[in-house]
Amino acid sequence: MECLHCKGRLVKGTAPFAIDRGGYHLHWDAIPAWVCMQCGEPLFEGREVDVIQEAIKALDKENEKLLTAT
Repeated sequence: MECLHCKGRLVKGTAPFAIDRGGYHLHWDAIPAWVCMQCGEPLFEGREVDVIQEAIKALDKENEKLLTAT
């Protein structure tokens, strides 16, 4: 596989993932990914992207509950 950014070679490994959302910060240290040997850019596969998106949705829902609790 080829990196979308620099055309370097991708190898199977892990990469961190972090996101700041309204009211919280989500960080994983090592998610399975294809990682560019040249620039280090990660490419996450569909399964990993699905898990990340589901976690964000769940945290958004819980965050909303906290913010609207009376």
